[in-house]
Amino acid sequence: MKNTVKNFEEYFLLFPEEVQMRLKVLRQTIQSQNPDFEEYIGYQMPAFKYKNKPLVYFAAYKNHIGFYPLPEALKEFEKDFIERKYKYSKGAIQFPLKEDLPLELIKKIVEFRIME
Repeated sequence: MKNTVKNFEEYFLLFPEEVQMRLKVLRQTIQSQNPDFEEYIGYQMPAFKYKNKPLVYFAAYKNHIGFYPLPEALKEFEKDFIERKYKYSKGAIQFPLKEDLPLELIKKIVEFRIME
């Protein structure tokens, strides 16, 4: 992506309306965990900081939303990813656009990251 986005709204506008809605729901779900989270754009993705440290990143793609909660959280929730048949790696998990976002799982991951 050559464009440099400055905030979440600019980033969301790069995608079709249906994807924008999913991104907004994800944003709200994360924000609801703690009013002290700070929004920023990192690596050209929407991201949140907590106590001045990166918390999570997320990004939209053609067929999924990538969620980047950093490696320890991915290890902690690996069983959930396998159970739900999500694709994941050392750095990310993919939530298919054809399925509902797993909001409760996302909340648990964010809580884990807060505790780290």
